[in-house]
Amino acid sequence: MGRAVNGWLLARVLRDPDCVARFDAEDWNAVIAIARAEQMIGTLSFRLEGVAVPAQVARILDDARMSAVQGQIVALWEAEAARRVLALVGERLVLLKGTAFAAAGMRAGIGRSIGDLDILVPRDRIAVVEAALLEAGWEWVKPDPYDDAYYRQWMHELPPLIHRERDRMIDVHHTILPTTARIKPDPAALLADAVELAPGISGLCPNDMLVHAAAHLFADGDLAGGMRNLWDVQCLVGQFGTHGLAARASHHGLGREVARALRLAEALYGDAKRVTLIDRLYLFRITARDGWGRPGRPVTRMAFYVRSHWLRMPPGLLARHLWTKWRKGGAGPGSG
Repeated sequence: MGRAVNGWLLARVLRDPDCVARFDAEDWNAVIAIARAEQMIGTLSFRLEGVAVPAQVARILDDARMSAVQGQIVALWEAEAARRVLALVGERLVLLKGTAFAAAGMRAGIGRSIGDLDILVPRDRIAVVEAALLEAGWEWVKPDPYDDAYYRQWMHELPPLIHRERDRMIDVHHTILPTTARIKPDPAALLADAVELAPGISGLCPNDMLVHAAAHLFADGDLAGGMRNLWDVQCLVGQFGTHGLAARASHHGLGREVARALRLAEALYGDAKRVTLIDRLYLFRITARDGWGRPGRPVTRMAFYVRSHWLRMPPGLLARHLWTKWRKGGAGPGSG
């Protein structure tokens, strides 16, 4: 690449698809590479639908569009399979993240890449749901006893499960942040205010979807996937607005994180006029890709990686966990 390129290029195209009229081959290579690396090539393909692009680019985008549609069909079938299992034990299916967007036909779901099936169940029903899924063909991805105990004692979800025939993973959450985190969202409120998205399938209410996106970005993770998550935020705000959001975020203890998510989403994909110095550091991390889609800014990424661990657990527990994982030769669950 002959010039400096980063994730801002992809953000600019998503914000203003017509800007590609001025793109040369180098620009196209970069934006496609970055979109693939950020798992946003499907989103990009739908944003550019109907926009004049070179024939070779059109073929890439057509393939990405079809792949995204097929991926969502598979994800929704997996959700239906889980719904049937939970119904047997009297639990409703409450979807999280991308599968929820797709099930509801939301803007945030258009072209969105969907990986694991993420669901939310009451903590006192975890054992019942776990047993039902195991009986129906799911099995443990991480059979290691330490990892299993770590998830069950400290994390906000069961150890991940994978279906032995369909090769699809499910993450069963009982809240949206690790139990060791300093912030304690209200899982009972998340479940109580969940809304039906499709017959027999529910998802968080729009404000809680925004709270969850902000929690995942700024109170738990190292900002990997930040461009996609902030696009979710921008789409949710554009579709549902922010009425009552500040109060809901405050209820969950995530007021600061939600406010930051709104500012950064608008900075990337809107017309933000107010960002703080700290916001700029977050954006520097979130857009850390070069023109080949490779991760850049290693010092900044490492700093946020360390920060993610610091947020997840108190120092004594963190030191013990990292020491144990170092001795075992692995990075460990929830370690980024």
